[in-house]
Amino acid sequence: MEFELRILGSSSATPSTNRHHTAQVLTLGNQYHLIDCGEGTQMQLMQYKIKYQRICNIYISHLHGDHYFGLAGLLSTMHLQGRHTPLHLFGPPGLSEILSLQFRYSGTNLCYKLIFHELDTACFTQIFEDEEITVHTIPMEHRIPCCGFLFREKPKPYPLIKEKLPDFLTPPQLVRLKWGEDIRDAQGNVLVYHQEVTMPPKRSRSYAYCSDSRYRPELLPYLRHVDLLYHEATFTDEYRERAYYTFHSTARQAAELAAAAEVRRLLLGHFSVRYKDLTPLLEEAMEVFPATNLAIEGDVFSIQE
Repeated sequence: MEFELRILGSSSATPSTNRHHTAQVLTLGNQYHLIDCGEGTQMQLMQYKIKYQRICNIYISHLHGDHYFGLAGLLSTMHLQGRHTPLHLFGPPGLSEILSLQFRYSGTNLCYKLIFHELDTACFTQIFEDEEITVHTIPMEHRIPCCGFLFREKPKPYPLIKEKLPDFLTPPQLVRLKWGEDIRDAQGNVLVYHQEVTMPPKRSRSYAYCSDSRYRPELLPYLRHVDLLYHEATFTDEYRERAYYTFHSTARQAAELAAAAEVRRLLLGHFSVRYKDLTPLLEEAMEVFPATNLAIEGDVFSIQE
């Protein structure tokens, strides 16, 4: 299954001529998961030829405008394009009321079902599950209720080694072997050990999106060993006090969290417009955690099995 993140926007509260407000698309198999939807997200989706109708879920971290002001327009465009597939929208309290008000006064009656899931942003909770992944909220510490999101693949089956399989095995027994069970007779004696007829499963991949927040070492249990961690880095460390006062983080703090959690790779984003050149942010983080990248519009990060 494809597991790929594309950056659509990486600016903080004020956009710039070359950086858009926060938005990302996580491709999982043949479905798109949209994470935040700042102003201009529609244009970025068109720019990178991402089909709106393949978006199955939208996740909004919090109700600061740079994370959701593009949402009503995107939902309206899906309606105008004749979408009929239900769309799941995950967001904090108040989002449903805001959208209802906008649609009521614009006379918009969506031609598809919009299924809203109100989030408790203060706890780590599973909010979505299908056959291949789970999604949990990650509690952030911001000026208003805010959460991140953790995407994890479920455990994968053990590939069978056909030439080692006994002929007497039934289809249900083959399924049990694929999921790591030994085959036993009625008396409990092992007939086939699964490790003797299977190969190790492919590893399950993970992505953690940490939206606007102060530095929170309390998140370590949720982030440990994730493949890709996105963490806001609004400022360099010389503005650490300002970051704390405004409920944001520095590039060094993001790197310290990534190093402590032993993640595979770190992405920095949500950059203040004061930084025309993002090199200082990257260099600061790489001093602590070398496997760091900047979340630049259009960049794609694939996670291999």
